[in-house]
Amino acid sequence: MMPIPLGIFIILLRKNHYFCTLSITINSLPLWKAVPQPRLLYMDILWFVIGLLLILVGANALTDGASAIASRLGVSDLIIGLTIVAFGTSAPELIVSLMSALMGSPTLAVGNVVGSNIMNVLVIIGVTAMVRPIVVERSVMTTEIPIMIASSVVVLILGNSGWLDGDGENVITRVDGIFLLLALGLFMRHTIISAKDTGAKDAGVASMSTIAHEGEGAVASTKPMAVWKAVAWIVVGLGALVWGGDRFVEGASGIARQLGLSEAIIGLTIVAGGTSLPELATSVVAAIKGKPGLAVGNVIGSNIMNVFLILGLTATVAPLPFGGINNVDLLTLVGASVLFWLVGWLYKERTITRVEGALLTAVYVAYVVYLISQV
Repeated sequence: MMPIPLGIFIILLRKNHYFCTLSITINSLPLWKAVPQPRLLYMDILWFVIGLLLILVGANALTDGASAIASRLGVSDLIIGLTIVAFGTSAPELIVSLMSALMGSPTLAVGNVVGSNIMNVLVIIGVTAMVRPIVVERSVMTTEIPIMIASSVVVLILGNSGWLDGDGENVITRVDGIFLLLALGLFMRHTIISAKDTGAKDAGVASMSTIAHEGEGAVASTKPMAVWKAVAWIVVGLGALVWGGDRFVEGASGIARQLGLSEAIIGLTIVAGGTSLPELATSVVAAIKGKPGLAVGNVIGSNIMNVFLILGLTATVAPLPFGGINNVDLLTLVGASVLFWLVGWLYKERTITRVEGALLTAVYVAYVVYLISQV
């Protein structure tokens, strides 16, 4: 213990109208007030449970609200998943990356995006397919997934920019960030055009269906959700997902530290999983509710936004060095994206089966085992 000079302790004793002063100097005393109180395990468990419940409730509310808006606007679940849901579930990564750049830790932003994108494809698509096989639309196989693969290749190229330029430093510069944001604009333009085309086709199908059933007297449709209610569900769902993910990571990290796990293992597993939990919960709930387009669109849109929006916006704030992110991680990212595209065609065309979902998840487990072995 460090000695603490507390000065002079004065005790006044009054007896027979006389005062006796006793001076005591204490040179050492335990630092009771300086010793932090031990972290309570039950509080970590409580935050862990609360966070998980918020994530599940938020995913359910977000799915219901987004699907209601999609049906009212005549927009497919895939388009809503690629835009509104993808942006909302990417909010944790966006906040973490921007704060990392502003607080002088820009390398964390790159690791956050690369790690989240790998987990999104291998774990979220894998687990969702194991819960319920995912039927993938042909346009997704021919357009959206190739765009996601291209975004992964862009990260691989930027991760080797030092070697390509000959200066030896791999950095996403502000100019690179601006180009990434421009690429995001092109992707959003493509998505909006696709939404208009899909809406026109759906309107034609609905019109033909109405004519075919006219006069049959057996029309029994459910009243669609009000727009204000759908928007409220989306806002509440996104809020619950973001705060729930934060509480989950806080509780899970505390539990891990209580059990004596290293910070490296915590970062590679619990924290990475926590920031991807919104996508996981949303995709699983969407698949259970028979909305495979929303589940797939959520993952693809989130991965594309992670690269073009989060890396682009963060790089304009501060250049992003890759640091410890090497070609093993970047090639794993590209390989995971390509594998996602391949399993959609193999075995059963445009359907990711439970077996293929298990394969994707197993690849992620092998990747994490490799990372842990390098610590």
